[in-house]
Amino acid sequence: MDPGNHSIVTEFILAGLTEKPELQLPLFFLFLGIYVVTVVGNLGMIMLIGLSAHLHTPMYYFLSNLSFIDLCHSTVVTPKMLVNFVTQKNITPYSECMTQLYFFLIFAIAECHMLAAMAYDRYAAICNPLLYNVIMSSQICFWMTVGVYILGIVGSTIHTGFMMRLLFCKSNVVNHYFCDLFPVLELSCSSTYINELLVLVLSAFNILTPALTILASYIFILSSILHIRSTEGRSKAFSTCSSHISAVTVFFGSAAFMYLQPSSVSSMDQGKVSSVFYTIIVPMLNPLIYSLRNKDVKFALKKILVGRKCS
Repeated sequence: MDPGNHSIVTEFILAGLTEKPELQLPLFFLFLGIYVVTVVGNLGMIMLIGLSAHLHTPMYYFLSNLSFIDLCHSTVVTPKMLVNFVTQKNITPYSECMTQLYFFLIFAIAECHMLAAMAYDRYAAICNPLLYNVIMSSQICFWMTVGVYILGIVGSTIHTGFMMRLLFCKSNVVNHYFCDLFPVLELSCSSTYINELLVLVLSAFNILTPALTILASYIFILSSILHIRSTEGRSKAFSTCSSHISAVTVFFGSAAFMYLQPSSVSSMDQGKVSSVFYTIIVPMLNPLIYSLRNKDVKFALKKILVGRKCS
């Protein structure tokens, strides 16, 4: 397409989650409530782990980092989404759209690899309990976490860098509630072949590699659990892993549905629904399914609350 006959896009309009006026206000309050729960839950988890000495273990170190990622992940997306419910046109400048895309991808990719690190931690704890403190030393945990963030930054930089090379001169309406890869690519009047290829290759790496790591970890974990003779020991091991498995399924399932297929095949309306799960619902649920059902976390919270009353 010849861009000479079209004006260059300098700002985008986010279409939002729905165009039905009667749903705008109810959805605003619904997602505002979800965001408040997300912020309180994840910030509370980070503070609780930081203040409780007996939670200074590899498992809770990774949980605090996951809470930080979820908090940032939701904050990048949800406030802009809420604006769309109460304004007629949610206009976002080109630079702001690219910035949102960049930080969204950092935390989305980081969450994939953090979930894999957590699965490996559970593998080490259940399959190699005697060597656990050696395998998951504080130094190893630190460098694993650094690696997670580096993978997020590198992947996001590649995607955003190639996105910024494209020329946008078609419609400026992004059929989504935030600046995501495929909805923005649809507006380009340049060839998007390389970009779509990068999405498939990098998404395969950032989704399939952690997913296979998690699968392999749980195969070994299941094998070890089946060798435990006591029923109490088995149930305790299963309860440690069940929450992680359920969250992994929701996050990776919705992310794979969105990114592991060509944009010509995927429906943007279906993509919006799946995006809600991994950008808004999962960050809210993670503090609940990972930690608030955990006896150690309940004990730490009770100890802090009792300590405040006594003081």
